Amino acid sequence: MRWFNRMSENVKQRMQSWLQITPANVHSFNIQETMDFQANVIKNRIWYLGDPDELAQLYSQIDSSQNRLRFWAARSSTGREIRKIHIGLPAIMVDTLTDIIMTDFNQITVPDKREDAWEKISQENEFKSLLEEAVSQALYLGDGAFKISLDTRMSQYPIIEWYPADRIDIICNRGRMKEVVFKTAYREGNKQYELQEHYGFGYIRNELLHNGQKADLKNVSALAGLKDIRFDDSFCMAVPFYIYSNPRIKGRGKSIFDGGKTDDFDSLDETWSQWVQAMREGRTTKYIPEDLIPRNPKTQAPMPPNPFDNTYIAVPGGMSENASNKIDVTQPDIPHESYLSTYITALDLCLQGIISPSTIGIDVKKLDNADAQREKEKTTLYTRGKIIDALQTTIPKLINTVFKSLDTLNQVTVEETESSIEFSDYANPSFESQIETVGKAKSSAIMSNEAVVDELYGDTKTEEWKQEEINRLNARDGVETMEEPALNMDGLEVEKQSAAESEGGMTGESKSKSKDVRNVPEGVSETS
Repeated sequence: MRWFNRMSENVKQRMQSWLQITPANVHSFNIQETMDFQANVIKNRIWYLGDPDELAQLYSQIDSSQNRLRFWAARSSTGREIRKIHIGLPAIMVDTLTDIIMTDFNQITVPDKREDAWEKISQENEFKSLLEEAVSQALYLGDGAFKISLDTRMSQYPIIEWYPADRIDIICNRGRMKEVVFKTAYREGNKQYELQEHYGFGYIRNELLHNGQKADLKNVSALAGLKDIRFDDSFCMAVPFYIYSNPRIKGRGKSIFDGGKTDDFDSLDETWSQWVQAMREGRTTKYIPEDLIPRNPKTQAPMPPNPFDNTYIAVPGGMSENASNKIDVTQPDIPHESYLSTYITALDLCLQGIISPSTIGIDVKKLDNADAQREKEKTTLYTRGKIIDALQTTIPKLINTVFKSLDTLNQVTVEETESSIEFSDYANPSFESQIETVGKAKSSAIMSNEAVVDELYGDTKTEEWKQEEINRLNARDGVETMEEPALNMDGLEVEKQSAAESEGGMTGESKSKSKDVRNVPEGVSETS
């Protein structure tokens, strides 16, 4: 083996010498991240809140070579100030996607023996509102976690809370979640504390920090009775939730604003702000000679300009030969088409890969065709599908954990609970287009009345109503429903019994004769 390796190395060196191949130099790159995960979460939160003053303050404190060239970080020259306008698109995108998901949310199905308990848990925790908050913040912050607490002073059922990404830390081991740290701020007197609750598999451990140092829980009156607990180590009372996985940090989520979208938002705000500034500077201007200035009819004093209905600029008049006492009105040309084209391009970059323009009310083309409308919603459908997949994976885990926590509270055997979450369809064709499509299929004899009714009404009607409608359609079409033929087993038994009785009533001679006749070979006479 060693001889073969030496021979291979010699062949390699000779080939390199013959081909004159020079090995590549080893390079090392030093890249400094602009901000860590928590700072990025804060940036995304400020973009969602959409306050222009907060955006300007944020970008004025980011230290990077490219940041000073961004619109929100740039400073206007003295005398050429520009109004910076935030268009509010990030919040519109997140709120619209959240509304789509929660509107299509139908129900959660749990086993029958858990149904009453889940109804009470859902009502006490306002689960639908909690889910809406989780979806919204997971979209623009990246992730978060559901925290399950047991406090019999407040409720006999588990308490579900949602913590956003900036209030949790997720610790992983070999790519799997080990524990979730929930961080809550407390203020006692003039001191600021932070409670860190470590939720792991089979334990909850509490730590109180003051200026980064551990402190006694008794220092905060609200935490005096808080204790560490241990339970079945088969589950953890914390369930993380994210929609897109973070490529930088294993186990964390990614915001829909990441990946350059904040720079697209910055460009869109710059485009709109410049357009508004051009409109402001391009107002109509009237130059009026002093002799023609409107005057007060009583005092004959010149009337001051009114910025609402009478603005003008006074110019000196004269009686010279070349003087012209006339009012000049000027209106600068504003390149609206160029601004509009730039605005549309910047808007497309912001929405690209996340949501369709028609979903947020931008009518790109006036088409009433249902198929065309559905085509325009495809990007929204992809994003919606991603969110629903994440919910259908996380919510059953959360419900299972809730019932395991309830079993722990009631001191009974911890059991697994299977559940499912259902969503209705989105961007369905209109009822008129459905009638047209189904009608063509029915007239072509490729759909039955049962399929027609089910396709048109689905879950909007009860099964009894749909069966009555099917019967009415069958009666109209002359279709009769007949019962399937079945064997009359009782009558068959009676016939067998009668045959047996009649056979038993025959004489012995008749039986023998009958037997003989049946056994006579063909072609042989009975008398012979």
